[in-house]
Amino acid sequence: MSITPFLALACPLDGLPLQPNGSAWRCASGHNFDIASQGYTNLLPVQHKRSLDPGDSKEMVAARRRFLAAGFYEPIAAAVSLALLASLPADETISCLDAGCGEGYYLRQLAAAAGDGPTLALLGLDISKWAVLSAAKQDKRPTWVVGTNARLPVLPGTLDRVLCMFGFPVYAEFARVLKPGGRLVQIDAGPDHLRELREIIYPSLKPERTTEIQTPEAFGRLRTETLRFPIELNSAEQIADLLAMTPHLHRASAEGRAAAAGLTALSLGVEVRLTCFERSRR
Repeated sequence: MSITPFLALACPLDGLPLQPNGSAWRCASGHNFDIASQGYTNLLPVQHKRSLDPGDSKEMVAARRRFLAAGFYEPIAAAVSLALLASLPADETISCLDAGCGEGYYLRQLAAAAGDGPTLALLGLDISKWAVLSAAKQDKRPTWVVGTNARLPVLPGTLDRVLCMFGFPVYAEFARVLKPGGRLVQIDAGPDHLRELREIIYPSLKPERTTEIQTPEAFGRLRTETLRFPIELNSAEQIADLLAMTPHLHRASAEGRAAAAGLTALSLGVEVRLTCFERSRR
């Protein structure tokens, strides 16, 4: 397996192809986007931001990096890599986008799992500059950009795979950038995901509504599977990192956060749903 540069970027201002130009990307209209010294590019124009510093904070990114580096979610990474690499020819270059890449853990695991398989052109995109900065510092091989799923800076019909992890899927955009027959792999939290932690930080849990998986327009659903496995957190720091990397940190009450902060060990169940969709061929 080898990783090759991702060259299907599009200008976020006019959609024209971006070409590498020294230490920048440039389109035919003259729009220029510098590649930072850390190895990433900001393709999120200020007019497309909803806040001055959107996405995960520097602290959330650091917590997620520590938690994932400890290997707690390795079974999820393994299942994701298997789904992304399924049915791929070994002698072609495959383009893959992680839409909401965080600090890059799942793309790094994908690269490791590919072995002697296809050549990969990897693009990691996140709206958080802190996440993309962390990803770029850890692995220079993929292309890392700050951007938004609502307006992917990717040329139409150029991707073989899109990954969306616990994120904000924008199916119209995913359909636009995927090739016919390309696949979307999506991970969502199941109803019992981290239930033990949620029971501590919330006064009560709302009954989970069982919702039928909807197949988005321009896609067909290939399969859905549920992954369940236990994890053991053995320090207050690990528990704090898990809470800090989830939306529960801001949703919980002060009393709930204090209760979690008083723990030094916690047994948890992980439950996630993995769904594979295929881009329609017409």
